[in-house]
Amino acid sequence: MARLHGEIEGRKDRAFAGVYAVVKRIPKGRVMTYGQIATLLESRLSPRAVGWAMHGCPRGVPWQRVVNASGGMSTDRLPDIPPGLQRALLEGEGIEFRVSGKVDLERYRWIPSPKR
Repeated sequence: MARLHGEIEGRKDRAFAGVYAVVKRIPKGRVMTYGQIATLLESRLSPRAVGWAMHGCPRGVPWQRVVNASGGMSTDRLPDIPPGLQRALLEGEGIEFRVSGKVDLERYRWIPSPKR
């Protein structure tokens, strides 16, 4: 099955629901990257499409726990999210940031257990 718009494979609503289900599982004080989520979903979505899903996620989805591949806050570039909000929420969960302003992925990345 080809990706929709080159970014999403299959129906958009089902693909995005998969993203939200993964993000809801990320424990407090841990993060995942857009690319990591895309890979976990068997690349049905590109990392960019995961970002699209996160931009419109429903209430109750801990969106702040998804960061870019370098541990940075991609949300700081969005006009409808106050700069620094994602970082503040993650700091509230106990995540410490490097001097560069990025999350230490070696320390805080969450890798879910394989499904059995």
